[in-house]
Amino acid sequence: MRVDLFDFDLPAELIALRPAKPRDSARLLLVEGKEISDRTVLDLPNLLRPGDTLVFNDTRVIPAQLEGRRGNAKIGATLHKREGPRDWWAFVRNAKRLRTNDTVEFGGGVAAAVVDRGDDGSILLHFEGDEPVEILLERAGRMPLPPYIASKRPVDDSDRSDYQTMFAREDGAVAAPTAALHFTPRLIEELGEAGIRRETLTLHVGAGTFLPVKAEDTSEHKMHAEWGRIDAEAAKRLNEVRSSGGRLIAVGTTSLRLLESAADDDGIIHPFAGDTAIFITPGYRFKAIDGLVTNFHLPKSTLFMLVSALMGLDVMKSAYGHAISQKYRFYSYGDASLLLPSR
Repeated sequence: MRVDLFDFDLPAELIALRPAKPRDSARLLLVEGKEISDRTVLDLPNLLRPGDTLVFNDTRVIPAQLEGRRGNAKIGATLHKREGPRDWWAFVRNAKRLRTNDTVEFGGGVAAAVVDRGDDGSILLHFEGDEPVEILLERAGRMPLPPYIASKRPVDDSDRSDYQTMFAREDGAVAAPTAALHFTPRLIEELGEAGIRRETLTLHVGAGTFLPVKAEDTSEHKMHAEWGRIDAEAAKRLNEVRSSGGRLIAVGTTSLRLLESAADDDGIIHPFAGDTAIFITPGYRFKAIDGLVTNFHLPKSTLFMLVSALMGLDVMKSAYGHAISQKYRFYSYGDASLLLPSR
């Protein structure tokens, strides 16, 4: 499909620069089949059914944005995928100043050597020393806010907690699974009282999620791989939900992509541990999920293509048009939507 089919105009003032306070006070656009209505996130216990299960991503965002020097050259690095205990692929600013075996000093006693260069221009960095890389990043790194936020204001201490979900426990993401930012202990308690269960899996979101689609046709776009895991017990519980008549509602496109990667053609979810580069566009047949909680996505992005595959492009253009006219807040710190396709 032509990428320009997924374009739309978004007023810059609708890009949220801070999350709603409290988190569960955000607005929620309900899209059920072709019907659209305005709700709030706190309405979720009444919008879902007893026996449904919300599937969350428990990845934890690491301070993956680094500023350093190689000689007199300023080098910026955004880690996006782990390759080993001390090795990370990174998108690098001023990469032309780096050669294999060069060392970049990031301050605080943190340094990394250039190991390799990928076909996409990213660079493989090996962090020196004996301390775990996670400790080094806490010392030298900043939270990797999306470019559409970081270009409008500096990253500050509040982002260390704001850009982390209440489920975060597995270090490795360089972008938050932002749909889950809306959930609070209060909301989780109310969902439980309504008979709605929850499950967690892990997908370490990479910085590739923010890369623009430069191809003119979706068939020419290559997704960046991300590492994910669903253990055997979780897969068993997820399958039991659907076999008993419940629905699996992915919280975030990251949870959805991992569930779809782990499911076979009969909709059975299998244990999974490894990379996924699944790219979902209209025409895709969903196997594992029955609905999605997600934020509002960028024009011509792979994530807007995904929600268009789930609900239909015309429906999502109508929904986004409504959201813009009603001044919903967009992107990572913005409002949410609940997408329930007709079955």
